[in-house]
Amino acid sequence: ELPIKTSLNASYPNPFNPVTTISYDLAADGPVSIVIHDMRGREVATLVNGDQTSGSHEYVWDASNLASGQYMITMATGSYVNTQKITLVK
Repeated sequence: ELPIKTSLNASYPNPFNPVTTISYDLAADGPVSIVIHDMRGREVATLVNGDQTSGSHEYVWDASNLASGQYMITMATGSYVNTQKITLVK
């Protein structure tokens, strides 16, 4: 069953150490970008950058190479943009 709306779902676990799962739904095929930034706005990882099919998707992110702290996940596709805060605790 296809999602009726595009959304960035809550990452789990959050807080995490050092792996978290980022899940998202796409109502239509198209380009998707998911980027992680630190609290200073510096990009620390690009998880997704390209066309994807509609449906539910997951990305397991391993942040073992990063310091403890808060990070921002930003998902953008078409006219949809959403950001959520996650916390890495080592």
